[in-house]
Amino acid sequence: MLGCLFEIVETLVLTLIIFLVIQTFVAQPYKVQQQSMEITLEPDQYVLVDKLTPRFDTYKRGDIVVFISPPQFDQPSDLTPTLVKRLIGMPGDTLAMADGQLIRNGKVVDEPWVVHANPMPEATPLQRAQMRQWQVKHLAGPDTAGYNPDLQDWGPIVVPQDSFFMMGDSRDNSHDSRMWGFLPRTNVRGRPMFVYYSFDPQHWRPLPFLTAIRWDRILSRPR
Repeated sequence: MLGCLFEIVETLVLTLIIFLVIQTFVAQPYKVQQQSMEITLEPDQYVLVDKLTPRFDTYKRGDIVVFISPPQFDQPSDLTPTLVKRLIGMPGDTLAMADGQLIRNGKVVDEPWVVHANPMPEATPLQRAQMRQWQVKHLAGPDTAGYNPDLQDWGPIVVPQDSFFMMGDSRDNSHDSRMWGFLPRTNVRGRPMFVYYSFDPQHWRPLPFLTAIRWDRILSRPR
């Protein structure tokens, strides 16, 4: 009897250890909560994040990345949330925006995944001050005195070493690198591999987690 109980406990402990190892080093579930990546990733989608290959792989422009945000002092309820956004700038890139259009290394970037509001919103005075405070240190040009960035017009700035510039696909509904600055490479947690569950919480039927499943999203790969 005791031997059988010991085997059960041993199996449970081993299973728990394997689960923790997998979640720490291989893959981890992540729930999309913010709206900044619509329509690429909808809120209340659950994705499996690949934590293994990014340790040996090189990130590239356009990748969707899960990461720990740098401190967002204007959101004291959660200073360093876990977010998912798109990698826009690599170390050494010169970035700017003009009328909502991204310019990288002097060339206009085609971004088929981007969604803009109509009309595109302007930054508040507080957002402008926040953007200027960190961006002015990284401006590519010498004129800093008159620099007054906006959500749709800023830069050019240069991405430093071991850093990324992140932005949401829902460009006008995203609190991203424009406001809180560059993302340290060490904050990256991985890439979403696929959506393993998704439902529409706004659905009027009862039990939406069962009756409002977005079947077309299940097993889809974020791109």
